[in-house]
Amino acid sequence: MQGTVDGFSYGLVTPLVAYFMACLGGALGLRCTTRSMLVSQSWRPGWLALGSAAIGSGIWTMHFVAMMGFTVRGTPIHYDKAMTFASLAVAIIMVGVGIFIVGYKGARGTALFTGGTITGLGIASMHYLGMASMSLDGKLEYNTVTVGISVAIAMGAATAALWAAGQVRGFLWSVGASLVMGLAVSGMHYTGMAALSVHLHGTAEPTTGESPASLLAPMLIGPLAFLLLAGVVVMFDPLMVMGKPAVVPVEHKPGIPAHTPVRHSAHRLRFRPRRTVEHRASRTPQNR
Repeated sequence: MQGTVDGFSYGLVTPLVAYFMACLGGALGLRCTTRSMLVSQSWRPGWLALGSAAIGSGIWTMHFVAMMGFTVRGTPIHYDKAMTFASLAVAIIMVGVGIFIVGYKGARGTALFTGGTITGLGIASMHYLGMASMSLDGKLEYNTVTVGISVAIAMGAATAALWAAGQVRGFLWSVGASLVMGLAVSGMHYTGMAALSVHLHGTAEPTTGESPASLLAPMLIGPLAFLLLAGVVVMFDPLMVMGKPAVVPVEHKPGIPAHTPVRHSAHRLRFRPRRTVEHRASRTPQNR
């Protein structure tokens, strides 16, 4: 029996809140990625890890906020708690791999393509692993073509966002990129949901797992608290808000090899002859 699927049980409330969470996580993650390109090698891993956690938490929260409005007529929906939070770990780890590649190799060429692909696959993996955590009296089936389109959207959105992070053009540039990223991630989510069809079993067997209400508190309190803390870090970092790359030596930028500054050697060449002449002149009367 075909189940009636409704992804907008609360109207536009859940899509708008989900979009906001995706934009918030994307904005913080992109600013942290940008900041990592403006600091020395010792601080870079910390900023990249913070950016990975922000983007992963943002898209994970976006997914399950949107799923609060997802219902199937004729059967209750429950969620497996372990698999639900495993999808969060997958999102953070795979997004982190992509961000670290771009953070150390630069947002261009092969590094950008590889990082964007891995990050996009992480977003898609989080989505479908989160869908697999659902438990209901029925069977989930997906349209292969639509699933492929959703994965392509995720990869394209991730690549564009990482490219924007590598431009280092200031705070407003990253805000615009996060809005586009949030729209693309939300579009990927609802494209993936459009590929879903539910076939009900019609049995009276109870489903197992956590209810949406029991997952709502940790889902909102945990990742949202982390995103707020990450936002505080961004707000109180003036270099991060202004996005000024001038304070960073060229040697510390990814993809540019370190070299010995020329100014120091020129300084020595300029004053060495003068010191030699003065030194000899001071010793000439003593030799006489």
